[in-house]
Amino acid sequence: MSAAAYAQADVPRCAAPSELSAKPGEERPVKGNHRFDAPETARTLAAFSPLPAQLRGAIRRVELPKGRKLVALTFDLCEQTGEIAGYDGAIFDYLRANGIKATLFTGGKWMRSHPERFAQILTDPLFEMANHGAAHRNLRLLSGVALAAEIAGPQRAYEAIRSTLSTSPSTNQCVAQAAVRTPARMSLFRFPYGACNDAALAAVNDAGLLAIQWDVSTGDPSPGTTAQQIAAAMVQNVRPGSIVISHANGRGYHTAAGLPLAIPKLIAAGYQFVTVSELLAAGTPVVVPTCYNAKVGDTDRYDHPLGLTAKAGGRPKASSAESASGALLPWQTVMKPTRPTQPVKSRAAPRNEREQLPWQ
Repeated sequence: MSAAAYAQADVPRCAAPSELSAKPGEERPVKGNHRFDAPETARTLAAFSPLPAQLRGAIRRVELPKGRKLVALTFDLCEQTGEIAGYDGAIFDYLRANGIKATLFTGGKWMRSHPERFAQILTDPLFEMANHGAAHRNLRLLSGVALAAEIAGPQRAYEAIRSTLSTSPSTNQCVAQAAVRTPARMSLFRFPYGACNDAALAAVNDAGLLAIQWDVSTGDPSPGTTAQQIAAAMVQNVRPGSIVISHANGRGYHTAAGLPLAIPKLIAAGYQFVTVSELLAAGTPVVVPTCYNAKVGDTDRYDHPLGLTAKAGGRPKASSAESASGALLPWQTVMKPTRPTQPVKSRAAPRNEREQLPWQ
């Protein structure tokens, strides 16, 4: 969507620019706040079907027809237990000002703790909403009811908020109409920490959700990654069909400053920004059997709290993610921008099957 087309859309007129724009300090996470720690309220979810065999696994990127230069920007809006994460409004101000589409992988807790901001982005035609787990727990360490709850929680939150916005008499009519036009359910899922195992992947796919990873990481969870490095990671590593991961919950350090450096260069190189669902519909998803950041196994460290790994004898030792000042939390670890190894493409579905894929 061009900036001009976006300016003519209905939703931007649903709120004044002053309501949509960034507010000082809003991006900063607040630790020690347990107000939204309770699980999402149970509700009957919109109907879904488990994914077909050719889509089961982790989607890294999309193979596009020759000559098409599409890329999907994604931003994680995750929030853990015992905190209220931030909202980096400067990122959304830039995307809106330039008509740049993006997919937002949003935690159930974050949706409930940021109701006004969630309503704004839910009903904005630039943005696609996706599931990022209830409270950013490592699904590799969960099973049974706990695993199911981490996957279903954001679906419940999304569907409850969407229903309230579209039916409540107190809702602004413009917002209500926009909410009705949004999908009845989210169809994409991103694993917290980018970590999964066979059971977690199967549970996500059985819930009718496509597991979306990435092939370009900006490294923005590290405070030491500069805006220039974030831009370089995007410009140097993006290729047609790429999925880029960044953060917009206050832990995308310097991302708001990095986007204006990278996006004009990518546009000049002929790239068009689309949502993940639009990217999937334009080509063939590259599906791999496991989850990783840049290479297989590099998310295993998140199985151990605070970056600790087990050594012989069962006693923990500090991992390479630990600094002199103490072990870094997962969002503080440096993910060096690098082009991942080429994943193995999934078996391409026959054309008549592809026409019936879930996102179409």
